[in-house]
Amino acid sequence: MAAHIGWRGVVSHPPSRLLFVIKSLGIEGGGAERVLSDIVSELATRGHEVTVASFDPAEGTDFYAIGSKVRRLRLAVGDVRASSGPLDFLRKIHALRRLVRAQEPDAAVGFMHSAYVPLGLAALGTRTRIIASEHTPIDHFGSRPLQKLLIRSTASFYSAYTAPTDAVARAYPPGIARKITVIANPVTFAPASSGERAPGRRRLLTVGGLRPEKGHRTLIAAFARIANSRPEWVLRIVGDGPCRAALERQVSELRLDDRIVFTGAVADVGREYGAADLFVIPSVYESFGLATAEALASGLPVVGFADCPGTNILIKHELNGLLVESEDRVASLAGALERLMSSSEQREALGRAGPASVEQYSLRAVVDRWEALLKSVLAT
Repeated sequence: MAAHIGWRGVVSHPPSRLLFVIKSLGIEGGGAERVLSDIVSELATRGHEVTVASFDPAEGTDFYAIGSKVRRLRLAVGDVRASSGPLDFLRKIHALRRLVRAQEPDAAVGFMHSAYVPLGLAALGTRTRIIASEHTPIDHFGSRPLQKLLIRSTASFYSAYTAPTDAVARAYPPGIARKITVIANPVTFAPASSGERAPGRRRLLTVGGLRPEKGHRTLIAAFARIANSRPEWVLRIVGDGPCRAALERQVSELRLDDRIVFTGAVADVGREYGAADLFVIPSVYESFGLATAEALASGLPVVGFADCPGTNILIKHELNGLLVESEDRVASLAGALERLMSSSEQREALGRAGPASVEQYSLRAVVDRWEALLKSVLAT
């Protein structure tokens, strides 16, 4: 059973020497990468000695800023934009083992399997406790049998796991699930003031990596159905990924190049929320739905699918947004979007409820949970 740690009140913890490892912080965008940046910065502010290591090139730069109190190491192993081959995987284990032995951290946290699997192997025989922070539903690995095998076969190496939601935790095998503590991703955006937009235009916004499970193809098809009846609206797609070229072709074939904008990854995504009128998340699944939570915190009404884990725990139907059914995903999404596009009163009413609905995901509350988990692991 996944454990929960209460978030009300701040508990004082003695400072620890902590190592966080992630595959890359230089690649544009990425929810887990932004989560790590926020968490390590706050832990360092609270007095912990924090080091962040990645496999990025030594001369690289980070896409998201990390607090000045955090020590930053780039190990320059392999191609961070590609899957690791056997040789690079062994090189990562070797580099991490040298790092763990040199630093002797009290605990080391691997963010996502691409970091925690080699970290777990690297720390064998040392005194360092390892925490595996998983941000991906287990279904993601259904077509990746080698990755799934590595996750299951190294489960005994970790003192604890974290997952962002109960749904993600419960889906993992029992030997992993019983070691998972549910710690949500932090939401760091306050309600945003209106940003700049073209006169007479309304903006529909979506934020997320351009990957198949994010559902952008469905969104574009749904927007095409209502584009003529809502000529004042534009769709802004923030994010990048392997599906971008195919999605741009879809937009061109629908002759919507002047109505749908691809921005690529954006570091200051808060400005995008501030300039939007309505947010949509067309994903098939989410581990937590960080962009959805940020949109709600920014006071935007949100539309998403009722069968999408990570979306259906955040959107409260008819309270802070709309959850739509999935029998005909394109038609259902188009109908919900047109309903809110046609009524500023409904958008405003739903948007007002957004910030209060995600208060429990504040950075302070989330890092309180991380400190409590670290204290528990180090006391075992």
